[in-house]
Amino acid sequence: MDLSRHLRHFLAVAEELHFGRAAERLGMAQPPLSQSVRRLERELGVALFDRSRRSIALTPAGRLLVDEARGLLAADARLRAVMSGVRDGTLGTLRAGVPPDTPATALREMLRRTAEQAPGLEIDLHELTSAEQLRALDEGRLDVGLPHEPFHVPELARGPSVSHRLGVVVPRLSPLARRDAPALADLAGHDLILAPRGAAPEWHDHVLDTCRDHGYVPPRVRHARNPDFVLGLVLAGQGVALAPAEFAGRQPRVAWRPLAGHPLTATVTPAWPARSAHPAAPRFAAIAAEVLAGASAQATDLTSPDTPGPWSVVFAER
Repeated sequence: MDLSRHLRHFLAVAEELHFGRAAERLGMAQPPLSQSVRRLERELGVALFDRSRRSIALTPAGRLLVDEARGLLAADARLRAVMSGVRDGTLGTLRAGVPPDTPATALREMLRRTAEQAPGLEIDLHELTSAEQLRALDEGRLDVGLPHEPFHVPELARGPSVSHRLGVVVPRLSPLARRDAPALADLAGHDLILAPRGAAPEWHDHVLDTCRDHGYVPPRVRHARNPDFVLGLVLAGQGVALAPAEFAGRQPRVAWRPLAGHPLTATVTPAWPARSAHPAAPRFAAIAAEVLAGASAQATDLTSPDTPGPWSVVFAER
């Protein structure tokens, strides 16, 4: 029994107190309307209309049902609206993973734009490395993530990728800072500051393979995750770091120089489970990519490699 449909029919008759006018209002024939009301009466076990006179009237049960029916139909409409919002990705909770080094400005812009497009959607952010994000996506503990390439997970759908060319971060007084575009081979003799391999194994290996292929084999790889710790090691002469240009804006005593030939590019690709995807995942992925791409474009327009940018990410920390 479609209770909502029968209640709508009942209310039309209760408000018109005339089956003919109610049928016309509902855009249906009178016999099916009468049958619908009688079926509702049988289902509830009460008479809703007094039909003993030439005009019909509500019985005591019918009068009580009017307010109840209106409340039930309103609740039904609210329920359908909520489910529609969930289906469209504008309501509910989206569990999103972001890298630990994502700056506050980028997070704020992602959340602001998402709130503009889907004000009823709650974003539950989780600070996770790429490896942790991929594991959480696989285990169903995350709805969407922003892992760094390369990763090979066929079960994941992907959003638009955003790439950043990496350069070298060195102390401002370092001889390397006097070069316009040092080659990777020019870093010979310097330790490399890089995130632990477990944070993003494929990226870690890719960086070291690229360095080796270009004539740079670090005497030692020093592990660091936190951006301030990376900069502290650079300032202390403990090694060099590979990062986008705007990373140098965190610390005025370091310099950033592009690498000759641009051998290293860091790429972020939003990803979410291809099956049973959260309806809001593609929306958030598109917003995140747009925010990161905008930041990348601004960094590209910097007139000096030492100029602080509006957004900074340590891709070598994953």
